[in-house]
Amino acid sequence: MIYGNIQNAMVCQQIATLPGALQSAVRFLKDTDLTAHEPGKFDIELDGVSMVLQVLDLTTSPRDTLRPEIHRKYIDVQYLASGGPEQAGYYSDDGSSQVDEDLLDTPRDILFYHNNPSAPEGTIEMAVGTYAIYFPWDVHIPAIQSGSTPAPIRKIVLKVPMDAVLPG
Repeated sequence: MIYGNIQNAMVCQQIATLPGALQSAVRFLKDTDLTAHEPGKFDIELDGVSMVLQVLDLTTSPRDTLRPEIHRKYIDVQYLASGGPEQAGYYSDDGSSQVDEDLLDTPRDILFYHNNPSAPEGTIEMAVGTYAIYFPWDVHIPAIQSGSTPAPIRKIVLKVPMDAVLPG
């Protein structure tokens, strides 16, 4: 997992360290105001790479009501465009979690795990402008409520094909 904020003074250096397709994704989020964009799922192309853009209006929820998830064909680049605050949970997929729902062979490319109390889960605070990049080995739990009150959020997700960042 990689995360940062597009408002960070060193964001250009952060972006430069990423593979090309991920550079394009983060640069798109930095340069494109999606706060007023219609919600939905859209096919886009950035620098010759076909990606899926999701514009989601959500409300954060208590952690125990959310399921951990992973993807295998896509890298998720998640971005908090507005609202919040939001927390995001994460941990490495070591194979010890129990599958709750497997939709990996569908266009959604998602697998949900049961909550695993023994997983070494960390969290990050997602302030407006924060992006998190989740690879297929990164279990993640987005849209976690920060504090005692749910909050509306505008979440942008760019799905970058894993094969677009692999060599040759």
